[in-house]
Amino acid sequence: MEQIKVGVVGATGYAGSEICRLLYSHPAAQLAAISSVSFEGMALSEVYPAYRQVIDLVCGTQEEVVAKSDVVFAALPHGLSQELGAQCVAEGKAFIDMGADFRLESEEDYKAWYGGTFTDPALHEQAVYGLPEFFREKIRGKKLIANPGCYTTAVPLALVPALEAGLIEQEGIIADCKSGVTGAGRKPSQSNHYPELNESFTAYKVANHRHTPEIEQTLTKMTGKPVKVTFVPHLLPINRGILATCYAKLKPGVTEEQLWQAYQARYEGEPFVRLLPKGQVANVKNVRTSNFCDVSLFVDGRTGTFIAISAIDNMVKGAAGQAIQNMNLSFGLEETAGLLLCPPAF
Repeated sequence: MEQIKVGVVGATGYAGSEICRLLYSHPAAQLAAISSVSFEGMALSEVYPAYRQVIDLVCGTQEEVVAKSDVVFAALPHGLSQELGAQCVAEGKAFIDMGADFRLESEEDYKAWYGGTFTDPALHEQAVYGLPEFFREKIRGKKLIANPGCYTTAVPLALVPALEAGLIEQEGIIADCKSGVTGAGRKPSQSNHYPELNESFTAYKVANHRHTPEIEQTLTKMTGKPVKVTFVPHLLPINRGILATCYAKLKPGVTEEQLWQAYQARYEGEPFVRLLPKGQVANVKNVRTSNFCDVSLFVDGRTGTFIAISAIDNMVKGAAGQAIQNMNLSFGLEETAGLLLCPPAF
């Protein structure tokens, strides 16, 4: 079979470079073109020496990426993907946006949280939300896919089976999340400067993080009823990982066994969700560089509280790996192609 030609716009950012790394071992896709505003004319291996003699492709222009590719991944800040997405769709290319431009269905939400507008509402109606564990059948064959963010992957994977089965209350849900510093992107800032980050652990954007409406959108779609969450992210002094510890009140009479049955039924056969045995706790160390999401479940019988914990690599399942998972579904490939990577043991 002829290989799919893949282009990456924004290839020198963390998420873009991670797509390139994962594509290197993909059996049915070939990295055909990459672009970078900051490093145009430089080889990716010059920006990331780890890629030397592995990915030596030179960063060209965005126009070259579109021309040479069957599918374009956009690893760009919000506000920069709508025009590129329209161009790709017009030229018959698949477009997978790793930014926020196509994630929210409501333009009002997009205005409120991102300060932008839908430049082409009809184009947004074509977009599908790419969280395969919940929307797999909608993603298959589609050519305009909004790739979820990292928190917006980890929190729904932790909570949906319990909400969907009606085992927890929809009010009062708390998502207490921690992220590695790569989630802040490659551009230096005061918060990710080494002296500020090292030996530090802090919450940020408390009750005001832009992933909040996206999390609520997914939970609402999966339950058919409005769901709101209190979402508090924290910054860890590590490179990779998302740990989402989610709390919810159990409905009267719900047992721990019912919760386990709901999660086992929902995630049975899912290649990238690992429901951990009772008593084991999800740990970001155990999913590093992989597309896995580990989920662990606990019940505090004294307070009637359900605790679901999920762990992902924010650069893989929370970004590049999930994007490739969506590409596989879009092109009718085996969903796991190029993604069956075992996490390192230490």
